[in-house]
Amino acid sequence: MEKIEILYQDQWLVVINKPAGLLSVPYSGCKWRTAQSLLEDILRKRGSVNARHKPYAVHRLDRDTSGVMMFALNEQAQEKIMDSWHKMVSERLYHALAEISYQARRNPLSDSGLIDDDLSQNAYNIGFVPKEGALDKSGHSFKTMPARTHYKMLEKGKSHVLFELSLDTGKKNQIRAHLAAHGYPIAGDEEHRAQTNPFNRLCLHARTLEFTHPFTGEKLKFEVPEPAAWNEYVKKGDSFNNHSKRPVENYKKSEDFASKRPLTGKQKSHMNFIERGKNYRK
Repeated sequence: MEKIEILYQDQWLVVINKPAGLLSVPYSGCKWRTAQSLLEDILRKRGSVNARHKPYAVHRLDRDTSGVMMFALNEQAQEKIMDSWHKMVSERLYHALAEISYQARRNPLSDSGLIDDDLSQNAYNIGFVPKEGALDKSGHSFKTMPARTHYKMLEKGKSHVLFELSLDTGKKNQIRAHLAAHGYPIAGDEEHRAQTNPFNRLCLHARTLEFTHPFTGEKLKFEVPEPAAWNEYVKKGDSFNNHSKRPVENYKKSEDFASKRPLTGKQKSHMNFIERGKNYRK
């Protein structure tokens, strides 16, 4: 059974450590356990849940992403946090274990920098970077939205890199799509054509969340390191390194990727969480 760890709690908000493989919030018709429902169960057992005091979603992590996540504990706090999210959050760092593909070997990223490729969504609501001039099945250019990801290579090995990343924008699958577009798909990310899965999970972790408390003004910072084995794996190298045999050029064209599967209620409900704001307030 999935477990969550409560890192901080007061009368307005709670910060948790979410495991990989657990949905953050439910979608319409969802019958699966989520971080939100598990947190509510914990608080109910403590006798601190009622109609007005319970977990409310203010942002989300992808199901397969682990790490630090915040919930509001009443509707007033939810509204204030969501309306001021980009002002109150001063640092939000992710760590990712990514492959070095054939494309990245030919045209590597610098050790640090900014990726600002515009993103699109395929029919299954998976974020990707369209190739220049690519058209959808209707013969139209893909609808895109701006996205900005700052990155730094913390450790670089023969076959993988450990990245540190921060976001100026919070688009769905932004980190995964941006890294994959430059030849660094995150290990375990089948949706973006990763060739390795050394830890049987998507190797993306929300490590740090620093913010100014919206009610007390206190500066708070929470940090949960990614598994130490990720860094060791980078140093050791991947024994199953056959990227040169499967170059990026052999991947499906953007228009095929963009129409891979039909959009479901789950994917629709998880689009651009902060931007949709009040639609998520319950």
